[in-house]
Amino acid sequence: MQTIFGKNGTETPEPVQATVRGCIPDWLEGTLIRNGPGLFSVGDAQYNHWFDGLSLIHSFTFKNGEVSYRSKFLESNTYKRNIRADRIVVSEFGTMVYPDPCKNIFSRFFTHLSNVIPDFTDNNLVNIIQYGKDYYAASEVNYINEINPSTLETIGRTNYRNYISLNLATAHPHYDEEGNTYNMGTAIMGLGKPKYVIFKVPHNASDPEQKKPALRKVQQVCSIPFRSLLFPSYYHSFGMTENYIIFVEQPFKLDMVNLATAYFRGANWGNCLKFDENETTLFHLVNRHTGKRVSTLFYGDALVTFHHINAYEEQDHVVFDLITYKDSNLYNMFYLKNMTQDTSKLIESNKGFSPPVCTRFVLPLNISTESERKVNLVTLKNTSATAVIQGDGSVYCTPDTIFQGLELPRINYNFNTKKYRYVYGSRVEWSPHPNKIAKVDVEKRTHVEWFQENCYPSEPVFVPSPGATEEDDGVILSSVISPDPSVSPFMLVLNARTLEELARAEIPATIHLDLHGYFIPASETH
Repeated sequence: MQTIFGKNGTETPEPVQATVRGCIPDWLEGTLIRNGPGLFSVGDAQYNHWFDGLSLIHSFTFKNGEVSYRSKFLESNTYKRNIRADRIVVSEFGTMVYPDPCKNIFSRFFTHLSNVIPDFTDNNLVNIIQYGKDYYAASEVNYINEINPSTLETIGRTNYRNYISLNLATAHPHYDEEGNTYNMGTAIMGLGKPKYVIFKVPHNASDPEQKKPALRKVQQVCSIPFRSLLFPSYYHSFGMTENYIIFVEQPFKLDMVNLATAYFRGANWGNCLKFDENETTLFHLVNRHTGKRVSTLFYGDALVTFHHINAYEEQDHVVFDLITYKDSNLYNMFYLKNMTQDTSKLIESNKGFSPPVCTRFVLPLNISTESERKVNLVTLKNTSATAVIQGDGSVYCTPDTIFQGLELPRINYNFNTKKYRYVYGSRVEWSPHPNKIAKVDVEKRTHVEWFQENCYPSEPVFVPSPGATEEDDGVILSSVISPDPSVSPFMLVLNARTLEELARAEIPATIHLDLHGYFIPASETH
């Protein structure tokens, strides 16, 4: 593992041709862009956490049964400042950086006071977001960096706060059938009380000729006040149905006092996140057409979640599936001192690892003051999820376990907001290093896997066949790396029905382990 995790990646700025073994479907044309940490040291300085590494974006372009590859570092302000200084000069999630010791304490104190809620790094290493016709590298801060999807060149930095009052935002938006983008952010400082904000960017808002970004036409859908002013919930994604936004306000929280004093305590931002196992999880429903929140208070036991899978409405219920954990220890596993251990030590040190669970919650919508107390109001068949109305009118929800050991979930996005059957993901058992791809049937609760010894596949991305009507009619794409020098990195193409290998495109370049990706059809890259 030491040859893969935490090792600096390298750029391949000009496209190189892959060697294809097998047969890539002729209809598969477009570019898969993937994002993730790729540079873990600058000069003699090293990052502490895998989520700190500087963004390295890479793309796989499919055309006429062939694949070309290229990669480039995101030229964020953070990247340019670090490279210019030949050391790490911008703090990240798990690495706090201090200024030149020659600067006096008063200068540092007043600089910090002006940034109690800091202007975070713009090292956007998590995902690729589309707003209108604009593409951005994104993480969870107020800055995003626009990129050219064809060349991977960095066009420039955009600040959400120029268009809407946000300090944080997710890198996992949703897109409706028209192409409108929905996303969530947190407004900690600004006008009014701190709140979570749901916003929409219209699909036709871009003006490339005038170089006007789609974000200029952003619309606030709704805001939700914090449950606790000093402890906003951390969230990585959210759910969406045909009519509702689902926000899970979990007891994995950002401690604002600790954040404000982190610099002086010598703590990093990651240490400002705390999980309260004794607090409940709230489930907020917002009508995405009217912006009105459902008044019923839905809640459940404490949990931690990063990724939603899918959500839909059925017979006056909102059904939503997500990956949950019993605690927040997953983040600690990604400190590089842990990730670079040999396999046996990693297993030994993570015996208490809380595995990811595909979890289903069901929220009844037809609740009234007349609803019977202490009775399960979920009437859907084929689920053990419950929703029991309490004496005060709140509804206590317990989940249905669909599958254990899956992360980085992806679906056929044509079935987003609709009742669905299949989820694809990285098979996770005893460590954060998935070495299998799984397809889970959420109806039958069965699964199939792809596996190759000593290989580590990325998050699987589903691409539907042209004109497909069946949910699993398409292919799965995943970039695969191996510590074995005799195994070239490759783009894997699987039959989405069976997970049988159709082809692999061996890349004559170094490929890094990444996080998330976005497939852009050829018709949209011109």
